[in-house]
Amino acid sequence: MKKQIIIALALLVGSLSYAQKNELKAAEKAIKSGNFADAKSALNSAESLISNADEKTQAHFYFLKGQALYANGTGSNEDQDKAIASFEKVKEIEKKAGKVKYSNDVETLKTDMLNNFLTKGQQALTDKSYSTSSVYFEKAYRMSPKDTVYLYYAASTAVTAQDYDTSLKYYEELRDLGFKGEEISYEATDKATGETESFSSKSLRDLSVKSGTHIAPKDKKGEPKSAEIVKNIALIYVSKGENEKAISAMKDARAQNPDDTSLILNEANLQLRLGNSEEFTKLIKLALEKDPNNAELIFNLGIVSADSGDKKAAKDYYLKALELNPDYAEVYNNMAVLILSGEQEIIEKMNALGSSAADNKKYDQLKAERTQLYKDAIPYLESTLRLDTDNIQAAKTLMNIYSATDNMDKFKAMKAKVAEMEGN
Repeated sequence: MKKQIIIALALLVGSLSYAQKNELKAAEKAIKSGNFADAKSALNSAESLISNADEKTQAHFYFLKGQALYANGTGSNEDQDKAIASFEKVKEIEKKAGKVKYSNDVETLKTDMLNNFLTKGQQALTDKSYSTSSVYFEKAYRMSPKDTVYLYYAASTAVTAQDYDTSLKYYEELRDLGFKGEEISYEATDKATGETESFSSKSLRDLSVKSGTHIAPKDKKGEPKSAEIVKNIALIYVSKGENEKAISAMKDARAQNPDDTSLILNEANLQLRLGNSEEFTKLIKLALEKDPNNAELIFNLGIVSADSGDKKAAKDYYLKALELNPDYAEVYNNMAVLILSGEQEIIEKMNALGSSAADNKKYDQLKAERTQLYKDAIPYLESTLRLDTDNIQAAKTLMNIYSATDNMDKFKAMKAKVAEMEGN
């Protein structure tokens, strides 16, 4: 009796193995003909038995399953994710078995998949389909985890698509990976034009140099993106109303990078955004201790001083910022705004006067003060417009001031400029 049972079981195992092989052959044939639906159907029939198959058959099964799900790039997003997992399974099985048959083919297919994802992600970005672009860049990263910049692209495009939950997930993953994002651009000088050009890869740049069309190759290291990532994490938390998490994210980043003034400035701007002007000022001063000649930091202190009503301190900060950076358009503009902010008080005093001789005399004095205020603002507005030629508000203000100070030639010229800027 025992012998009969053993024979029966052996026959059963043999028939199952035969059925598996038939299904795999059918799937392989369907894949070669591009009939991925039939391939998936055949593989579904074999899947329930595959766990009992030998390692060679298992590797073959997952290799075919990955191809059927990927479907030469036409599979659904969910199927393509499963395809990636299937290909990883092939490598896992063959590594454990110590025998490689399909792993090399898997790497070739993965390269094709990666290029496909990157092409689709870039095209979607060009088409401003930011959510779609994010999906494909994220897939590219899962396909090639060493290329963390793809996950950064996925996070950035998700932000542009205003998909903040997705972008937050990717940014936090990048933060936890310690992503710096210090991209290297490959540059060389075009011999014909003398202009510096950037290349998408080192090999292309080196090929151009070798061919003689370019000279002076150099690798240029970009700014790290770690501060930007932390800032975006914090701002997303702010948009979600989770201010404590936002502050915590900034503080954690600063603890890890205590000398990074950009992180201090990001936290300062966050504190200002949340209405914490005292904390903002404290952080800006801390940043200035590390970078005392940073015109932007000093300019920010001027803004806070002006907002709090301390005009003298604001003026001192603005002038200091201009000493450090004489071409800082925003500072000239804010100096003009600061000067002109005194106009309302003068107007109120003028309107409160009566018609007595003393009041008339006081009125003339106040009018002269108002005119002088206009004249004091003119050079700052002119500098603003010189450095920021599209600043229509500065142009309109200058036009009105020229009129009020009887400078009619400049008034007419500025009026024409404003009309040109408005497209009239």
